[in-house]
Amino acid sequence: MVFKRLLGSLGVGGPTVDTVLDPGAARPGSTLSGQVHLRGGSADFDIEHITLELVARVEVEHEEGESEGVVTFERFTVGGGLRLAEGEQHSIPFSVMLPWETPITELYGQGLGIVLGVRTELSVAGAKDKGDLDQLAVGPLPAQESILEALGQLGFGFKCADLEYGRIGGTGQQLPFYQEIELTPAPQYAHQVNEIELTFLAHPGGVEVVLEDDKRGGLFSEGHDALTRFAVPHDGVEHQDWNTLVDRWIRQLVEHRASYGSHSAYAHADPYAGSHGGHHGHDEHPHEGHRSGPGMGTAIAAGAAGLAVGVVGGMVAAEAVDEIGDFFEGDEEDEDEG
Repeated sequence: MVFKRLLGSLGVGGPTVDTVLDPGAARPGSTLSGQVHLRGGSADFDIEHITLELVARVEVEHEEGESEGVVTFERFTVGGGLRLAEGEQHSIPFSVMLPWETPITELYGQGLGIVLGVRTELSVAGAKDKGDLDQLAVGPLPAQESILEALGQLGFGFKCADLEYGRIGGTGQQLPFYQEIELTPAPQYAHQVNEIELTFLAHPGGVEVVLEDDKRGGLFSEGHDALTRFAVPHDGVEHQDWNTLVDRWIRQLVEHRASYGSHSAYAHADPYAGSHGGHHGHDEHPHEGHRSGPGMGTAIAAGAAGLAVGVVGGMVAAEAVDEIGDFFEGDEEDEDEG
């Protein structure tokens, strides 16, 4: 994964930067490594700092509806304080830690439709250039993978995934957005819910699993979401009976619907994690059928092959990252005007 860009702020003859990430998907809370390759321009330049930014395309809800935006969720200074001679080539290796809540972009190599990018900011002689973007691929932690696989084996299908700007009340959420994975229900739950929405909030000790039940609206009542959460440690993943545990979670979530009144849709006592605050509501989604398979990897692969998920899960990453680049170009123009 490579990107190159001539420093527009310095004009023709400025240095170029070529950032290469090590191959393979990274993991939340683990190391992202690679090298920043610099090539000197037609004169000597002082490189003040080299910064990597992690960015994400997120959905933002507002009064007029929804729109997309770009959020920078981490910055790392990986070099600087050097003089780059005319035509000189210089490489700077880097190794940085991804935030624990970094969203998952793929499962078993199948894209989920989540767009993350890495961009390089080069500060030279007081001028800054933010460079082009490259795709950042992130795979699940063992506990996250086990939960997703269990859901697939239980009969849940992958619908789509996105990043929502905002916070889930009562959780330990750190980033300004969270990932939501939408699943079509298994046959045994299809008559009770439209979909299940899953969010992972990882931290050094484990993973907070947030589940939402998008209830079917009855004849005399409006549909609403129920929400509950569970704690899973990182240790002992291989010894857990995940199908039994996850099915228990789902049954608990669905059964909790009976305790929800129409005036208290988003707050209840969680038997695993104590009481927690509200979570923003969602429009009711129509039931779009069920995809089954031996696991969630199969469900995602099937989704990427057709229907609406094919548009999301099968999106060409480079095109999606280019869209983020358009956001940044607009931001830089606004800064220049300011």
